[in-house]
Amino acid sequence: MPFHVLTGAFVHESNTFKKGETTLQDFRDNVLDLGQVAVDRFRGVNEELAGFLDVAEAEGWRMTHTVSAHATPGARVSREAYEHIAGLICDGARAHRDTLDGVLLALHGSMVPVFCEDGEGELLGRLRDILGPDLPIAVTLDLHAMATPAMVERAQIFVSYKTYPHVDMRVTGRHAARLLDGAMKGRVRPRTLRLGLPMLDEANAGRTDVPETAALYSRAAAHEAEPGILAVSINAAFAEADIRDAGPTVLVTHDAGAEARAAEIARDLAQTIWDQRDSVSNDFLTPEVAAGIARAFDPASGPLVIADYADNPGAGAYGDSTALLAALLDAGATGGALAPMIDPEAAAILHRHRVGDTVTLAVGGKNDPAFGGGPLTLTGEVRHLSDGTYTGDGPILGGITHSFGPTAVFRVQGIDILVVTLSGQMLDLQQVRTFGIEPRDLRFLVVKSMQHFRAAFEPVAGRVIVCDSGALATPQAHLRPYVRIRRPVWPLDREGLSPFG
Repeated sequence: MPFHVLTGAFVHESNTFKKGETTLQDFRDNVLDLGQVAVDRFRGVNEELAGFLDVAEAEGWRMTHTVSAHATPGARVSREAYEHIAGLICDGARAHRDTLDGVLLALHGSMVPVFCEDGEGELLGRLRDILGPDLPIAVTLDLHAMATPAMVERAQIFVSYKTYPHVDMRVTGRHAARLLDGAMKGRVRPRTLRLGLPMLDEANAGRTDVPETAALYSRAAAHEAEPGILAVSINAAFAEADIRDAGPTVLVTHDAGAEARAAEIARDLAQTIWDQRDSVSNDFLTPEVAAGIARAFDPASGPLVIADYADNPGAGAYGDSTALLAALLDAGATGGALAPMIDPEAAAILHRHRVGDTVTLAVGGKNDPAFGGGPLTLTGEVRHLSDGTYTGDGPILGGITHSFGPTAVFRVQGIDILVVTLSGQMLDLQQVRTFGIEPRDLRFLVVKSMQHFRAAFEPVAGRVIVCDSGALATPQAHLRPYVRIRRPVWPLDREGLSPFG
């Protein structure tokens, strides 16, 4: 008899400082696909479910996929959204519990619903109530997971991404699925050890283009070749979430009898993370300095790419900060573009006009002007109108179709502003090319992203710089009002700290 495996994906990174809630409609706007619809959408692309399918087909599993649910990082997940999506997974577990041999889930690890601090731990607890304590459960996590004690108590296997920008989702899915297959066959008896650190996040947020941080992940991969060590995951954490168990973790999934070696590996890696806590690679420029560089930049070898780090929608920022745009306009920088400006109201107004019309309207800064500036009243030309649909062709989104919703390109003083309705960070060149913005023709391109943009945009850039616009994901963590995280914690505190308590 083939093994019967229940699968599902419930992915959200929750910025607890952001106003509002992430609703069920937000998941529908991104990904909320049931069963075979999800399988057909994600088969063969760079996504965890594709990795699950690779192993399922190779091993002859009977696989029941419940749901694939993803929403752009944002505010806490609403009760309605959580109960609906978790309910689909739990309903699948109830319906098939008498025949299931294992469960395989793609989660994020930093989901915070409105009613608790640990969305993943809550889901795993509900599944344990249905399936009992022993059925093997394998989980994939984002590299920015806040892996809690409850999570590792309720599942045996954890495998996190090892790249940032994240380009190994399918590989991670395969790894977790292979470990689950071994557990179902009785070849291994996995458990996961967790070691946390009193930090908001790893010094470079897990950037694997930074040699010191990349070396951590290389060491983790090397340890996985040791007898009894099944997976080593370094979770850089998510500094924009204020929960008790926030912070970086090292997870070591090991076979029975390898507990001591797992603990040694975790401690060694955690010590390195702690020792490197001051080794920040980014040089965070002010909007004014970044604008001055943009105005004078020679794009002969490619455009200047400016990362609006603090307004990264991928960290739950609003994506409507105006501080950098205002500085560029004030400096007289021309021949550039900015993507995206997430402003549904402005997008709707522009869609009442035609391409070529001159329009005056308020753009951006409408969610929380205290973070990144208030609205700008701008006059410009409508250059492009679209429903916002695009299909990626880069290392992160290749082959995957998403939408910004009603989208417009609005040219103001020689700067093309991509005004969109739905939230999303810059991951793929098709997120601008689809709408008539060609990076090779620009002097500069502002992308609202911290790090993921590098996978697609850095290869075409003449230079990359990083700007702190003061928006919600600012690297100046002391500007966010933390109240729940355990103190002391680095870098909010400088006294009374030790790596292991």
